Amino acid sequence: MQRLGYIRTSTGNQLIDRQVLALQEACDEIFIEEGTSAVKKHRPVYEQVMTLLQPGDVLVVSSLDRAFRSVLDALGELDKLHQRRIQFKSLTQDFDTTTPEGKLLYVIAAALAEWERQTISRRTKEGLKAAQERGRLLGRPTKLDKNDVRKAIETLKSNPAQTITNLAASLGVSARTLSRAMRGSREQTV
Repeated sequence: MQRLGYIRTSTGNQLIDRQVLALQEACDEIFIEEGTSAVKKHRPVYEQVMTLLQPGDVLVVSSLDRAFRSVLDALGELDKLHQRRIQFKSLTQDFDTTTPEGKLLYVIAAALAEWERQTISRRTKEGLKAAQERGRLLGRPTKLDKNDVRKAIETLKSNPAQTITNLAASLGVSARTLSRAMRGSREQTV
């Protein structure tokens, strides 16, 4: 019997030390899936863990929401595990999913995790909308200012031998970034 641990992070810079420490004591091997949203259907590391699990093995997670996206997903995956005679263990929600009581607690925990994820998503969207309404620019800052773009357009017009690739390199950006900025500049002046 092997105990395989699974950790999923939503962002690449999310700290997982606490989860790793908890799973190290409970697992033979730990698999980490970084920068993968809970709602993403394709999770290569999770799929790898599922192929490694054999009857009698245990899938271990630090918390239910680290593995499943929704109540339906959690129930479907649990059913698949049980059909393969694989046990499931969550370290923070200690329930035995082979009993009716344990399965009830599992469903409640999955519902709460889904509610929490949806609430956080809604609040984030509301915050972004409020910031936008206050005139705050959202997203990554532009790499080129209007002066750089204007000069690049003038250089390309006045010097037919100049290439976008060379000009972009001199500005420290990719040719695609420069082309996109020039296109955006032209669209604003039309």
